Amino acid sequence: MLQDMTDKLVETGRRYGMEMNVEKIEVMRISRQPFPIKIIIDQNQLENVEYFKYLGSMLPNDYRYTYEIKSRIVMAKAACNKKRAIFTSTLDLKLRKKLTKCYIWSIALYGAETWTLRAVDQKHLGSSDVWCWRRMEKINWTDHVRNEEVLLRVKEQRNILHETSKRKANWIGYILH
Repeated sequence: MLQDMTDKLVETGRRYGMEMNVEKIEVMRISRQPFPIKIIIDQNQLENVEYFKYLGSMLPNDYRYTYEIKSRIVMAKAACNKKRAIFTSTLDLKLRKKLTKCYIWSIALYGAETWTLRAVDQKHLGSSDVWCWRRMEKINWTDHVRNEEVLLRVKEQRNILHETSKRKANWIGYILH
């Protein structure tokens, strides 16, 4: 069925003078058991991929978003380090927290509405949350300060998972409305 649809697309494109560049086309089957898809255009089989980048997000073929979550955390940490002077400055703590939630969390949680979070993913997100607060308060991991103490110092709770759930609920409400 998918091969038939692809053949019709190629045929329609050719009627209008367009050709498909087979070297640039990739296919991905999204399933818990990702078997390769066999689609052929002009005697060339299209490449099957495990991840597909779409609108800045890496979509996996097995519904596991661990790779995407880790890459988002890396981007957020890089942004935090890039603006370290602001986040560790003498600005009011409330303002620095708002900046963190606006600037860093928006990077970390881009596309979170669609993520399927497993326990390991929740752990990664939760630790990145505390990592930001540690950077803000200039607390090194060698200082042996417990996460709970860090959260008390910045007058915060572990909110990044709650924010993820809130975004999912808003997104579902938007979709169903």
